[in-house]
Amino acid sequence: MLELASLSRAFGGLVVIDRLDFKVENGEIIGILGPNGAGKTTLFNMIAGVLPPSGGRILFENHDITPMKPWHRCRIGIGRTYQIPKPFTHMSVFENVLAAAVHGGKMPLARAKAEAEAVLERVGLANRARVAAGQLALLDTKQLELAKALALRPRLLLLDEIAGGLTEAECDVLIGTIREVHRGGVTIVWIEHVIQALRRIVTRLAVLADGNFIAVGAPQDVLSDRRVKEAYLGT
Repeated sequence: MLELASLSRAFGGLVVIDRLDFKVENGEIIGILGPNGAGKTTLFNMIAGVLPPSGGRILFENHDITPMKPWHRCRIGIGRTYQIPKPFTHMSVFENVLAAAVHGGKMPLARAKAEAEAVLERVGLANRARVAAGQLALLDTKQLELAKALALRPRLLLLDEIAGGLTEAECDVLIGTIREVHRGGVTIVWIEHVIQALRRIVTRLAVLADGNFIAVGAPQDVLSDRRVKEAYLGT
C-alpha cells in the first residue's frame, strides 16, 4: 500500500530522515516508536504532503505521489490525525466532521452529512454531535480528531500520538475504536509514546533513531532489541 524509497529530509545541515526504505502492506497496523526529535512527525508530514522530501520517493498503491499536494492525498485515500488536535472550536462536533467530509473527502453535501453521522456513531460521539467542539473533554477531542480523518474514507490512516495524555481507561476506549477501524479494512500507521497501547494492537513495530529505522518486527522482539533499549528506553 505504501512504499518509502530512499526517503530523506534535511533542515539545512541537519539530516532528520536519511535514505529511509520502508513498506507498509495492505491491512497492516504498524506502530512507530522513537525518542523526541527522531523525526517521526517529519516522516508523517512527508507522507501526508505537508512537507516535501529532500530526496527519495513516496509511493501509494504503486503510484508515485511525491509531488502531490496534501488535499489530493486526502482524496486518494490518505488520512491523518495531528499530535495536537485543532478542531474548529466554535463549530459543533458534527460540523467539524462535515467540513472534513466536504473539503477533505470532496463529497457532495448530502453524502457528506450521511458520512459524518455514520463516523460519529462509529467513534462514539453521536450523542455529542451538536456540542461545540471547544467544550469537549480530552478523550472526546481525540475521538473527534479521529472522526475527522475517518470522514475522508481513508484506506491508509496515519495516527500521530493520539493516545497522549489519556488515562489508562480512556486509552482502552480509544484502542477499541482503532481496532474497529482496522477491522473495517483501514491500514494504519501509528506513532505513539504509550508503548503498552501499541503492544496491544500492532502487527509490526518500527523504531526510528538517527534518521532511519534501527529495528522493525514483532513488538516483543523489537522492544527487547539492544539498540532500541539504548536509543529509546535507555540502558
